[in-house]
Amino acid sequence: MSSTVAGLEDQRVLIIGRPSGIAAAIVTAARDAGAKIVIAGRERAPLEAAYGEDPNIATEVVDLTDEASIAALAGRLGTVDHIVSTASARARGKVADLDRDAIRLSFDTKVIGPLMLAKHFASRMGQHGSIVIFAGVASAKIAVGTLGVAITNGSAEVLARSLALELAPIRVNAVSPGVIDTGAWDALGEQGKADYFAHISSSNPTGRIGTAEDIAGGVIFALTNTFMTGTTLHIDGGEPLT
Repeated sequence: MSSTVAGLEDQRVLIIGRPSGIAAAIVTAARDAGAKIVIAGRERAPLEAAYGEDPNIATEVVDLTDEASIAALAGRLGTVDHIVSTASARARGKVADLDRDAIRLSFDTKVIGPLMLAKHFASRMGQHGSIVIFAGVASAKIAVGTLGVAITNGSAEVLARSLALELAPIRVNAVSPGVIDTGAWDALGEQGKADYFAHISSSNPTGRIGTAEDIAGGVIFALTNTFMTGTTLHIDGGEPLT
């Protein structure tokens, strides 16, 4: 029998994300911590396939680029205790190659979307509620070719601090992952992914690539530590130090 983490028993946690990778690890960790989960994404069928048989997990549909969709979700759910938004849309490339629409989608998904979640859900959360949004290591370790990702992640961190002040006593924090072993890197191809992971592992102070469970543990900490707000948790193996 799995141990139960104190702090989320019978609380309702809305998680925005896919039925895989980091979002799936957070769903599992929050469920094991005693929470009642609502997992929401653009398409319901994949979420139903992954979680439909678990009585502690409900599935919903939401599009973070559409405020009306967010407002409708808030209306359907009513009250929630915590929100975790893992959604992202990366805009990679050098300045000369960046696509304006890709930049807009990146901000819309990772910054404006969570802002609209706060707008429509804050009044439905108790004073002990919290929100966790996702940033990323690109904002801490600047590199050519990741400008779009970096400015989006940096904005997400500022959003967390701003919301923490305005929505208090609701707590708002950000989680900033490093390179994590998920399907996000599959586009590099098997060998390309292996080479990239080997490079990052050799330079990271921790000597390895992160796991989805590493990030999920940080999220649970952010949800349950009632004396932490306006903070960015950098769970990146120390990559910005190199």
